[in-house]
Amino acid sequence: MKSIPCALTIAGTDPSGGAGIQADLKTFQELKTYGMSVITSVVAQNTTGVQNVHHLPVEMIEQQLDSVMTDIPFQAFKTGMIANVDMMQAIAQKIIGLNITYVMDPVMVATSGDPLIARDARDYLRKKLLPMTSLVTPNIPEAEDITGEKIETLDDMKKAANQIVHEFGAGASLVKGGHLQGEAIDFLYDGSSIHTFSTKRIDTKNTHGTGCTYSAAITAYLSQGDSLPVAVKKAKDYVTAAIRHSFSLGHGSGPANHWAQHMERVR
Repeated sequence: MKSIPCALTIAGTDPSGGAGIQADLKTFQELKTYGMSVITSVVAQNTTGVQNVHHLPVEMIEQQLDSVMTDIPFQAFKTGMIANVDMMQAIAQKIIGLNITYVMDPVMVATSGDPLIARDARDYLRKKLLPMTSLVTPNIPEAEDITGEKIETLDDMKKAANQIVHEFGAGASLVKGGHLQGEAIDFLYDGSSIHTFSTKRIDTKNTHGTGCTYSAAITAYLSQGDSLPVAVKKAKDYVTAAIRHSFSLGHGSGPANHWAQHMERVR
């Protein structure tokens, strides 16, 4: 029997279904990877913003990880919202030495602008978690937070991608250019060379959960054995289609369309 690619997401929830664990699992399913999840925080949020957050006890996060790791092998995993240092320390202890592809979506602020992790957790993420990653996928504000440098041009993005690897120890970095003007250009630095991924910018406010979806798609493709540049290219195509066919649901920034590849032949 052919082995089934499996991926794990460690993140917070979104009851409106557009971001967080829900977006990750939808993406895994659409891309034919068996998805599993460990919940870090239960978040009351929707398309307009974050209303409340309840962080799970660290012991419960550890037990969820043990439940998965002692039973079902997975080929790749990603982290999203990890709200505080205690959570980060517990997760780091569980994943150290796993030798499994780790994609970090350094979730710091929701699309609505609401902060999602504590300030000291940002420092711990930079110093302790980044060196454990195979890939980190910051947007421009997150890359600025990691590097401490302002990013205003494409050259600034390339510099940040390089800096995140060589100064902060990430295995690779994908700096996403959605916050700049013009084409939506992302730069992947794999430790030796820059890869450029560019698509036409889509004029829509419906971008809720696109960062989660993009990193989840990369994780899914990596779990299937794709190389990093190939996984990023396929994930970029997937999330671009999801934005192109996004929904005007809710009263705020609507969600991406996770089954858009059925409308466009994205593979």
